[in-house]
Amino acid sequence: MVVCPTIAGRASALAPAERLEEAQGLALAIGLVVEDAISLTLRKVHPNTLFGSGQVDDIRVRCDMADAELVVIDGALSPVQQRNLEDRLKRKVIDRTGLILEIFGERAATAEGRLQVELAHLDYQQSRLVRSWTHLERQRGGFGFLGGPGETQIEADRRMIRNRMSRIRRELEQVRKTRAQHRARRKRAPWPVIALVGYTNAGKSTLFNRLTQSEVMAEDLLFATLDPTMRAISLPGIAKAILSDTVGFISDLPTQLIAAFRATLEEVTSADLILHVRDIANPSHVEQASEVMAVLEELGIEEEAGEGPTLIEVWNKADRLSEDDLHELSERAANRDDVVLISAVTGLGLEQFSDIIANTLTKDAQTYEFDLAASDGAKLAWLHAHGDVLEEQSLTDETGQLLRRIIVRLNPKEAGQFSGI
Repeated sequence: MVVCPTIAGRASALAPAERLEEAQGLALAIGLVVEDAISLTLRKVHPNTLFGSGQVDDIRVRCDMADAELVVIDGALSPVQQRNLEDRLKRKVIDRTGLILEIFGERAATAEGRLQVELAHLDYQQSRLVRSWTHLERQRGGFGFLGGPGETQIEADRRMIRNRMSRIRRELEQVRKTRAQHRARRKRAPWPVIALVGYTNAGKSTLFNRLTQSEVMAEDLLFATLDPTMRAISLPGIAKAILSDTVGFISDLPTQLIAAFRATLEEVTSADLILHVRDIANPSHVEQASEVMAVLEELGIEEEAGEGPTLIEVWNKADRLSEDDLHELSERAANRDDVVLISAVTGLGLEQFSDIIANTLTKDAQTYEFDLAASDGAKLAWLHAHGDVLEEQSLTDETGQLLRRIIVRLNPKEAGQFSGI
């Protein structure tokens, strides 16, 4: 059973009905069968059970009628609230953070992803040992190196969790350093990096697959993608660019996950271009976009101040729009140079989409003229591979040496790299 609490008078990014639908989507994403779902308004937060006594009784009755084995509370529960609700409902209870952690734990495919999920889960679980373990009140003696005499089992268990978290943080710090080295190498390379970001299930992976001819997991599920994937693509006037697919964002994303996945999300901050993919057919797309921008700001991306990568909004899932909405949004997108309307499924608008990306990445390009020795094949090949060659001709200098005059368009990054060759 899914229960979506709404506190009266407190603003929320999504309307109660939309929040309830999203909560059911989270449950379905991990294979749960939702027998019943309800949205409850709380006049005040009860510190012991979150809900009022009558609401708890109502939830228990509905669970009995639906024969529900698990209750998902779409909100944050304290350890005390979680334990008391389990006592009252006689069923396992899990909150929004715990559910998202379960999804991430099931989907993480790489060693790095599993480390990040484990760190977030341990951070979440260490305050809930009282609820989860049955042997915590036992006491045992110690020999000094295992803990002092009379140390309770819960203290020992918490110490083991802290030690494990420290080890994982050290391993993730090494991952962060390795990623930083890879980013530094990519900056020295001539290829621009493009990052896909967006609310979960906005269609990032479907778009990624269409652009790269890949088969990254792309399903109509929340958090279908966890581990970042990079592929090379070609664009008009750009021989090669690197496209990166990232984990989807969601409202009230657990702070443990933002911290644990920071090494992965930092890939976004180093991109030359960010494509914010939005499910424009979703009634809550405005609220979802606000949640994504809030996470980007937390990562330190300040595009408006000109201190970060350029951001383009990709209005996806145009195939799900009504004819009137499609016409209206097409006109709105046409009047903005930072928006493109597409369907990653049908391919609608993808040609214009590629042109906009290419024009954005090359907008600062300038035309250069170089006279190079005809024997300098390395520089000639580099310019052909990384620049837009406009004209090329053979000539000789005053000494009779054969030269190649080449007129080429380069962006500032490429021009700087060429000067260092």
